[in-house]
Amino acid sequence: MSTIPLSDHPLHRSLDTAIPAIQAAARLSRLVLQQNDKGTISKEDHSPVTVADFAIQALLTASIHAIFPSDKFVGEESANALRTNPRLIERVWGLLQVVGKDGGNIVVPESQEHMCELIDWCGKGAPDDMDRTWILDPIDGTKTFVRGEMYAINMALLENGVPVLSVVALPLLSIDAQTPVNNDTRDPKGEDGGCILFAINGHGTFVRPLSNKNIQPRRIPRHCDAITSLSDLKSVTCVSDLDSGIDSIHTMVAQQLGIQNFPGCDLLGWVPRWAALALGLGNTTVWVYKDRGRKAKIWDHAGAVLLFEETGGKVTDVDGRELDWAAGRKLSGNYGFVAAPKAVHGNVLQVVWEVLRREGKGGFLGEIDQKVDV
Repeated sequence: MSTIPLSDHPLHRSLDTAIPAIQAAARLSRLVLQQNDKGTISKEDHSPVTVADFAIQALLTASIHAIFPSDKFVGEESANALRTNPRLIERVWGLLQVVGKDGGNIVVPESQEHMCELIDWCGKGAPDDMDRTWILDPIDGTKTFVRGEMYAINMALLENGVPVLSVVALPLLSIDAQTPVNNDTRDPKGEDGGCILFAINGHGTFVRPLSNKNIQPRRIPRHCDAITSLSDLKSVTCVSDLDSGIDSIHTMVAQQLGIQNFPGCDLLGWVPRWAALALGLGNTTVWVYKDRGRKAKIWDHAGAVLLFEETGGKVTDVDGRELDWAAGRKLSGNYGFVAAPKAVHGNVLQVVWEVLRREGKGGFLGEIDQKVDV
């Protein structure tokens, strides 16, 4: 692992741009949390989106573009719904004006049309293996956010198709959180609480308070390096709150691995799950999609996976393949996830295969062309 001081690292300027931007995004999200009406609408895929999603995506894009005008962007939302909803666009614009008064390094769009244009840079963007590309998820866990529960704001920087920087804000998670954390976990410090995790490829994962206080970030130990036995595995997953995975398979894998207190940390959002793994609140997650045609969305994982990897974790898909971050807006070349400490990742993967084979769920390794029987 590199011992270069953060202030001397080539990505220092990118990190210094991302942190105040994500702090402002967190403040904006809290403004929306205080409102009964969060401006929630349903997208074409029936997933929810709020005024916070639109405003944060515009805020992060504007702030980064002001410093790095050649960088590209990929994000979850497009501005289609805003352009046809005058009331919604006014609410989003109003939130940006409030946060923009904070000044500092924060940049807000110049007009409502500029705001929509910035959002569409993300909503129509796709990563490749050539350019610096920022991957943004303005609210990861929108369903829980609407309920006032755990959510995250995700920023990741890819260079040559590889995540090199991750910055994640968790406004409801304490910097000193203890396992297990769940969707309804709340930092007792309230608006003075929350944390930011960030990781630099080859340089480690760090955690710091979400607030603007000038506190040195704390390097998270490479806790996964100490795990050499399956008996030390602790789970992070989502149970019964998502219909994309096979809960019974996840439970059987945990039982065969001997994981105690399954499910452990039970979190709907993927970014909070990766953060919990990085913080050592767990060290293992397995996700088998019901359908091999189901593909993960890049903004739910890019960068956030790096948080765990920089603490000694290894992440592949269910087939044992490395994750292809340059495949597009979805991880089209990968199926599901298997994450565990490096020393035992192969053992965990083998158990996953054994359970899938025993339960008649084909479509992995030599059976890739078979249809998954669900």
